[in-house]
Amino acid sequence: MSANEYDVTCDEGVVFALGEEEVAAVCDRVLAEEGVTRPCMVSVSLVADERIRQINAEWRGVDAATDVVSLECERPDDPALAPGEPCELGDIVLAPAYVARQAAAFGTTEADESRLLLVHGLLHLLGHDHLDEASAEAMEAREDALLALVHTDGTLDRVVITRHREEEGA
Repeated sequence: MSANEYDVTCDEGVVFALGEEEVAAVCDRVLAEEGVTRPCMVSVSLVADERIRQINAEWRGVDAATDVVSLECERPDDPALAPGEPCELGDIVLAPAYVARQAAAFGTTEADESRLLLVHGLLHLLGHDHLDEASAEAMEAREDALLALVHTDGTLDRVVITRHREEEGA
């Protein structure tokens, strides 16, 4: 059993390609691979396109629906946290209907796209970003490496992730 805690909430009528157990397994693996040893709490909110549009407008100043928005709370290496105190990393907000359309457009499955965006969102909570070419390349390489570790059915080649470079601060 993981020391990490995950609160997965799904708005009414929203369907997600991954189950809660896989969400936890993916997050656990990413946190472990990123060297996070402090117990963490992560919220994963599955919302409709309109709701993520509102969140994107409020938090990023972009009045448009998107696939994922990460809302950071604390960092595991924050010196203000007492030893052993859990870190409240933040919230990963995903829009499964948007993700499904995006998967079709990029020729991936909804599950693969969902794993990618879960990894992407969690890396943002851990401080990774893609605001310039060098950081985008580093983040993409890390996403590729992590996806290879968390993919469960062996069919994944390389998920197209360079599309995030066009979204400043996604």
